Amino acid sequence: MSALQPPPSAEQATPDGLASRALRILLPLAVLAVGIAAWELVVRVNNIPPYVLPGPSAVFETLIADWPVLSQSLMTTLATTLEGFVAAGIGGIALALLFNQSKWLEVSLFPYAVILQVTPVIAIAPLLLIYLPQQTAVIVCAWIVAFFPVLSNTTLGLNSVDRNLAGLFRLYGASRLQTLVLLKLPSALPYILGGLRIAGGLSLIGAVVAEIAAGSAGAGSGLAYRIAESGYRLNIPRMFAALLLLSAAGIVIYGLLALTSHLALRRWHESALGKEN
Repeated sequence: MSALQPPPSAEQATPDGLASRALRILLPLAVLAVGIAAWELVVRVNNIPPYVLPGPSAVFETLIADWPVLSQSLMTTLATTLEGFVAAGIGGIALALLFNQSKWLEVSLFPYAVILQVTPVIAIAPLLLIYLPQQTAVIVCAWIVAFFPVLSNTTLGLNSVDRNLAGLFRLYGASRLQTLVLLKLPSALPYILGGLRIAGGLSLIGAVVAEIAAGSAGAGSGLAYRIAESGYRLNIPRMFAALLLLSAAGIVIYGLLALTSHLALRRWHESALGKEN
């Protein structure tokens, strides 16, 4: 083993560690399977009609039967989510960098970012739909919800640099740009990635809320409209199928961002390094 390569953690190296990792995967799956079986049993034993509470089998049948419509709506919602997330990530990180370089700018603008965050997006969406094109308004709603976590986490990370390291950079005459690129940004990376993980799920929530407020029908409708439409028509199995797709999309988004964070931090940051017992 190379001297530069860290030894495997005790959890990864021992059979007990492998068994523990397997249990972390199998136990949630077992709980999910038991919950689905109990749900199906309750529906069948009590003869609950599908328009009141569909069983898992009815939901999956509807998901397969209505897949052409639901998949198109899923792509619409995901496109909106991605656009809002990218805008929030770029805007939040860029503004946090400006805040770090100018405390007066941070004092002047940060309170308005807080106001934007605490104002319910469901109250902002109707106004945006009046003044902006519909698709633009939906993207802006997704951006509003996801923007603040990126901004606040990045600002916190940039302001949490070790004072001794910052003093060492000053001692060696490093410029502000060198200090930012070589010290502050690497130190803030875990905070930035944490903010992006939060923003990924919130951008999906913002897109769903905006789509419900927009209430537009047609081929370009998102999953939120399909859920509302299914409720109006008492097509509850389709409603559950759309909710299932939204939940799966949120899990995938979080999983991809968590994987990205792990890959970026696994070789040097304590949050991603294996811990020895």
